[in-house]
Amino acid sequence: MVVQRYGRRGGALAVAAALMAGGCAGPEDDPRPGGDPTRTVRDAAAVLTRAGSAKASTSMEMATGGTRVTIRGEGGYDFRRRTGRLQVVLPKDAAGTDEHRPITELLAPGALYMKNRGAGVPADKWVRVDTTTLDDGNLVTGGATDPAVAAELLRGAQQVTYVGQVDLAGVKVGHYRGVADLAAAARVASPQVRGALAAAAKGFAKDAVPFDAYFDAEGRLRKVRHQFSFANQGRTTAVASTTLLYAFGTPVDVRLPGRADLYAGKIKV
Repeated sequence: MVVQRYGRRGGALAVAAALMAGGCAGPEDDPRPGGDPTRTVRDAAAVLTRAGSAKASTSMEMATGGTRVTIRGEGGYDFRRRTGRLQVVLPKDAAGTDEHRPITELLAPGALYMKNRGAGVPADKWVRVDTTTLDDGNLVTGGATDPAVAAELLRGAQQVTYVGQVDLAGVKVGHYRGVADLAAAARVASPQVRGALAAAAKGFAKDAVPFDAYFDAEGRLRKVRHQFSFANQGRTTAVASTTLLYAFGTPVDVRLPGRADLYAGKIKV
């Protein structure tokens, strides 16, 4: 398969843009496990692995062509197998006339599979992208941040502060704020996502990624919002990615496509 490559700076943004074109609680309710804000945040990936799986909702806000748009996704993720399935819904065009078919995305270690990708790809074929070759490690490219990579990025958390307790969909959670260092996260990430984070550390305009993360009383990451910055044609472009996790333990069935199901042509942008 041949996937069109992009320049190091702003490449991931180009791919994502192409997708669019084609109360007080008692101690028992304290959502601050361990009491150390930095440790709580850095342990996010490990705790999710122990939790097993969860349903996931994602959103990605970005500006393209002077218009701010949001891409949304729904599905589930298995943190032990590092596999997930999302239905990603693209927004209408600026004129509000064009509808886009949802893109099915399968997430796996080192790979992103997309169906209904458009841009000349047959409807019955999947596009496979090696996430270790992407400038952003699939933090932005697919229009939805891989939940495992989002959590692993928090291993590089620095300057973490506990903001306070809030209610998130009826669950008391602790709100933490800080900055994640991409290079630091890549050095200590799990082997399955290390390559993707290492690619992101080289490709992003800045290593520092501001975040807001929310944890329940069991230390499980319930929501995380990352703010990425790209150097794009001499200008800095901001992309905000949010991942919401809930219904822990829900089975997630992910069957990766075989070689015959993959598109072998060049993707039009």
